[in-house]
Amino acid sequence: MFEKGDYVIYGNNGICRVQDITTLTIPGIDKNRKYYLLKPVYASGSTVYTPVETAEPLLRPALSRDEADSLIRSIPDIPLIPISDEKTLEKTYKEYMRSNNSKAWVQLIKTIYLRKEKRIMKGYKVTALDSRYFSLAETSLYGELAVALDKPREEVKSYIASCIDGRKSET
Repeated sequence: MFEKGDYVIYGNNGICRVQDITTLTIPGIDKNRKYYLLKPVYASGSTVYTPVETAEPLLRPALSRDEADSLIRSIPDIPLIPISDEKTLEKTYKEYMRSNNSKAWVQLIKTIYLRKEKRIMKGYKVTALDSRYFSLAETSLYGELAVALDKPREEVKSYIASCIDGRKSET
């Protein structure tokens, strides 16, 4: 169970802070049922209520600073997504986004980035599907890393690049 003040990742809402654990006083709702009141960090004005006992599959603790640094250091070694069929590409992308897993988001970003580069080199445009999921994965990953690293979200991408460049120069 999470505590007030904890940072969590909740489905498509991204990084949220547990504002409260409370019951709801809404007609027709069990008054004894406990809910997490979540405040998405990057969607001011939004509030999410989710039942404590059923939140598990969509809710996980946000990465700690050490976990975030470890993930960033491992990015070069994280494999691409195996893509066997363009027809099932969106289904695959959705599965990786819904996994609610930061490593899966890295895989998605790396895979789509390389796909985009190949298309551009061949003179093709980037697909709308690739652009949409690339943006979703970056938003989710960078939001979580920004909170873990106590950095503005806009600085996370360059921070990752500098860490990876630093790793390359060490070898």
